[in-house]
Amino acid sequence: MPADDVVGWILPAADAIGVAAFAATGALAAGRKGMDITGFALLAIVTGVGGGTLRDLLLGVAPVTWINEPSGVIICLCVAVITFVGLRRLEAMKTLILWCDAIGLAVFAVTGAQMAVAQGASPVIACAMGVITATFGGIIRDVLSAEVPMVLKREIYVTAALLGAATYVAAQSSGLGETLAITLGTGAGLGLRALAILRGWSLPTAGR
Repeated sequence: MPADDVVGWILPAADAIGVAAFAATGALAAGRKGMDITGFALLAIVTGVGGGTLRDLLLGVAPVTWINEPSGVIICLCVAVITFVGLRRLEAMKTLILWCDAIGLAVFAVTGAQMAVAQGASPVIACAMGVITATFGGIIRDVLSAEVPMVLKREIYVTAALLGAATYVAAQSSGLGETLAITLGTGAGLGLRALAILRGWSLPTAGR
């Protein structure tokens, strides 16, 4: 398969995985709060496409991606319905939220940076767009579900998103190829976040 065809397939697939993973965290958060199906759908959608929406607005992409390509919203709605129906079978929702969030974080950090690079942004701005894409949906989710946003906790979260985005940008700038850059970036972000979850890693706070 030609390289261009691989890239043309892997980017939409990665984005769909990120949307589904983040939408699942939104729906699971709605389940923890005992919301109805409307609440499930709302949290799934804002979590799944919120970060990408802010990224598009900052980059001047008009209209934002999910208006031209509503598949992301459809994925969010499907995830919300499936989670709502099968909620009683989903145990340890907090753990599920953490791992779905980790997957979404890693994928969106890379796809956000890739979108910025495609728009001609500098490496620094591309990394910033990756972090925004990866974190803003979760911020909206946590605020709407009355939780302390993950980015304000001591956990390694934004750092993992930044590592993923920076790894992608560095690999892509080095001419390693888009597919390998996406793989390395996603692996770096997910790897750091997974280690932080499993080992309880956190960054030092003021005075410590």
